[in-house]
Amino acid sequence: MVSCSGKKNESAQNTVADSTKVVKEYVFGDDRPFAQCHASTLVRLDDGQFLVAWFGGTEEKNPDVGIWMSKGQPGNWGKPTEVAKIREDAHWNPVLQKTSDGKVFLYFKVGKEIAQWETWVKTSNDGGDTWSDAYELVKGDKGGRGPVKDKLIELADGTWLAGASNEVKNWEVFVDRSEDKGKTWKASPYFKIDTTEIKGKGAIQPTMWESKPGNVHMLVRTTGGVIGRSDSYDNGKAWSPIKKTSMPNPNSGIDVAKLADGTLALTYNPDDKNWGSRSPLNLALSYDNGKTWPDQFELDKGDKKDEFSYPAIISWGDSVAVTYTWNRKTIAFWKGSKEEIVKLAVKEN
Repeated sequence: MVSCSGKKNESAQNTVADSTKVVKEYVFGDDRPFAQCHASTLVRLDDGQFLVAWFGGTEEKNPDVGIWMSKGQPGNWGKPTEVAKIREDAHWNPVLQKTSDGKVFLYFKVGKEIAQWETWVKTSNDGGDTWSDAYELVKGDKGGRGPVKDKLIELADGTWLAGASNEVKNWEVFVDRSEDKGKTWKASPYFKIDTTEIKGKGAIQPTMWESKPGNVHMLVRTTGGVIGRSDSYDNGKAWSPIKKTSMPNPNSGIDVAKLADGTLALTYNPDDKNWGSRSPLNLALSYDNGKTWPDQFELDKGDKKDEFSYPAIISWGDSVAVTYTWNRKTIAFWKGSKEEIVKLAVKEN
């Protein structure tokens, strides 16, 4: 494995067979068919392989930007392949979802500007080897429906819940719900936000988890220098106003995953200034449903001008995998167990 700097990726020496080992590497190196990449997403397939997707092109917002994907596992990633390019407009923010029957959905945005986004979908029944034609999630919709950055969650009652947001004059969060496995969708009203606690345009890009049947929780990116939170106790139908948490946020993407034992794993940039630094990128654990995050470490770090951002995180058993933007040059991949995260946190602190 070769990094973007041309140096050998030492962490790729960890064997895939040893699931307790921490693996940190890049999905691809300098030999890539696009100048920049951003906004990754991932799923783990039943055979242990991963699908990783991102948008790539000359630069974000440019008309040549499409959705790219690689399939594989640490140390053995497939060559990046463009899997979605429906027209010569910028493509944005792919989100992968694997359903309980093994079907994979790929959601992505298309449009020159965020306010005019359309949400498109492709599906795969063979683990991402082939894909259906693209179709609009909600035909004719502008502004973006469905998941805006982070993965969907399937509630205990079978409802699919997608964290969504719009960026027009203000930044506003909503959820999109489907009770028929993605065939139709209903958008919630925009969430209220406590403007005494969270200043600026507002909040976007929700990431969610269900703590117990019917109890759904959300963390959001905000313009207030902190991560925001909202809670629902009726399967995601009614939500509390977005209030600040104790976790800093420089107006950059975040993501959370719930492990089998209820532990939460959050990945985020810890700067507390609006449009602050996207270096370092942290990984943190919570044992009290997101109230506190006592165990955390720096997943990646560099100079303040570096960008380690827009993380995506998934979990299975006691393990997590994370992908994130590495200076817009490649997509980084990290995998480890809860035990290893705690060890790294203790070592660092």
